[in-house]
Amino acid sequence: MPFCGKKGGVWGDAERGWSKGSLGAIGCIVKILAAVDVAKGVVVRGIAGHRETYAPLVSQLVAGSGPNDIAQALAEQLDIRDLYLADLDAIAGDEPDWSLYERLLAGGARLSIDAGIGDAVRAQELRDFAARFDGVDAVIVGLESIANPEQLRQVAAIVPPQQLVFSLDLKDGRPFGATDAWHDADPVTIASEVVELGIRRLIVLDLAAVGVDGGCPTLPLCRDLRSRFPEIEITTGGGLRDKADLRGLADAGCNAALIASSLHDGRLSREELASFAS
Repeated sequence: MPFCGKKGGVWGDAERGWSKGSLGAIGCIVKILAAVDVAKGVVVRGIAGHRETYAPLVSQLVAGSGPNDIAQALAEQLDIRDLYLADLDAIAGDEPDWSLYERLLAGGARLSIDAGIGDAVRAQELRDFAARFDGVDAVIVGLESIANPEQLRQVAAIVPPQQLVFSLDLKDGRPFGATDAWHDADPVTIASEVVELGIRRLIVLDLAAVGVDGGCPTLPLCRDLRSRFPEIEITTGGGLRDKADLRGLADAGCNAALIASSLHDGRLSREELASFAS
């Protein structure tokens, strides 16, 4: 059974609105997602968002850093099949690695794909790809990649609402991306605008915390967003170290945890993860 903090309603998709459904009780982590950052065809270890320094991942789970080998090891050793796939080359402006996505899906992975959606064209490409495969759980549009609220509105009209996830990208607590187009808004204001567009799935991620094992700094913000928007799904991560940190996410009302380093360093066991994920 998942660890539950405070009790609350559960929600699911109904047209563009959301009504009581199947996301899981507020205050319960119902999903563990393994973050898989891929650049130049290999999985890399993210550290504090400094992508120019990312090196091939070294994992206790498997030798090598091939994406399919990593995905297979996560599934077999930790029973994790839900992957947050960050295609760093696509985020930097290259063509998405469609063949990689297909190989991972063929291997049984369930993907939440961040391929740098910045406009309606890329959004339609990802929507059409996702329509071909049952294993695509989410298409992610990040604050880092989207230029302005109007483009996000266009994306929200293209990608089905149950599949669209907005990543509230932060760095040291501040919005990260073309924030001048959002009038240098604070994270809560940006999240409010996103929710007003009908988007009900959010990732809250501070890139400065990724891979540095300092705990998850986004919990106060997640707690605030949960209070303001009880109907949304919230995923967060960055710096998660152990079971106590997972409990903190549950207490903050997060629905899902995004984890990488602690999985590959052996600091979270299969049994500990299972106690939090339904």
